[in-house]
Amino acid sequence: MARTAKLELDGKTIELPVIEGTEGELAVDVQTLRAKTGYITYDDSYSNTGSCQSRITFIDGEKGILRYRGIPIEEMAETSSFVEAAYLLIFGKLPNEAELHRFSGLLTRYQMIHEDMKFHFEGFPHTGHPMAVLSSMINAAGCFIPELTGECDEECFEQQAARLLSQVRTLAAFSYRKTMGLPAIYPKKAYKYTENFLHMMFSDPDEDYEVNPVAVRALDLIFLLHADHEQNCSTATVRMVASSKANLFACASAGVCALWGPLHGGANQAVIEMLEEIRREGDDGTKFLDQVKHKEGGKRLMGFGHRVYKNYDPRAVIIKRYSDDVLRALGVKDPLLDIAKRLEDAALHDSYFLERKLYPNVDFYSGIIMRAIGIPLDMFTVIFAIGRMPGWIANFREVRENPEARIYRPRQVYQGPTKSAYVPIEKR
Repeated sequence: MARTAKLELDGKTIELPVIEGTEGELAVDVQTLRAKTGYITYDDSYSNTGSCQSRITFIDGEKGILRYRGIPIEEMAETSSFVEAAYLLIFGKLPNEAELHRFSGLLTRYQMIHEDMKFHFEGFPHTGHPMAVLSSMINAAGCFIPELTGECDEECFEQQAARLLSQVRTLAAFSYRKTMGLPAIYPKKAYKYTENFLHMMFSDPDEDYEVNPVAVRALDLIFLLHADHEQNCSTATVRMVASSKANLFACASAGVCALWGPLHGGANQAVIEMLEEIRREGDDGTKFLDQVKHKEGGKRLMGFGHRVYKNYDPRAVIIKRYSDDVLRALGVKDPLLDIAKRLEDAALHDSYFLERKLYPNVDFYSGIIMRAIGIPLDMFTVIFAIGRMPGWIANFREVRENPEARIYRPRQVYQGPTKSAYVPIEKR
């Protein structure tokens, strides 16, 4: 017998169906509530509202669990690559050798952007933020694909997904070069996904960047760990735009805009800025933590705590273990890492932070690694956008292939003025 929930309103009892997920998550289906009662539910910022049923990513914030299509993130990080993880998320299964070869071939085939796109880049000032340029250029890139506006079968979707996933790194690298006043560097067929991105970022016209395999693996891991994270702000934005039947590139562009915010994708940048401030003041972190605890000067401990995780972020566990090896292999001695370790150790043994479940999240160490590779600060969120692209594509596909999908249209509780008359301007 199907489970139901009973709600008593105005002396009447209403039965609402209960939905159970495959991992035991329970939700009360309120879709018919307004029709039956005239009421809507209120949930500011949607923190306790399920907006969809999805097969892509599972998170248990209390237990610190993250799985892509059922596979633990720890296994993916240990044995997989970003491209393979992207295939898993987008197409719902791990690829066999032939499928992975084919998809990798499509990424290579579509990595070049249309030459006319160069004129678009020339229209941006060198002071333009790379995220602004990236969002605009993803949308512009869609204009060069006429089939985006028509019906799309499985083969067509695979090509569009590969084109977006491949070109986002080309557009990102070109955006960086533009802000630095440097000439664009084209991708090379001989390089794999992440290696090619570093080549386009740091090579010169007369000399190729010497790609360090440790740097490649570190950045590929960062991409993989960010590939999807359930219904976060940017992914929910992609799904909302997709519900209007907008094309894939337009939806991804909207996702970039949502990700740009400092409360979302800008968090790893904020960690570095916090650590640099501590170093400038000659502090080892002790004074800063006291200021945080006593709420002095508006100080906040960036890179700790998470909207979903009430335990250690499993991605942080992975990247923390990797950060020491990366810096050692790259020969980098970063004083910010020493400060970061002191902050982490203090926070993990201080009742103030433990009671508030402020554990380190993935942003805490990813910024240190990107800094060691040579990624500039204002490109941190761009790296996040490249990594999150598979999740956005997978969620876009889920919306578009749902036969019962409707355009997203949240309700509101109006708190403005009641009915009033228009006053002519001469009488105001």
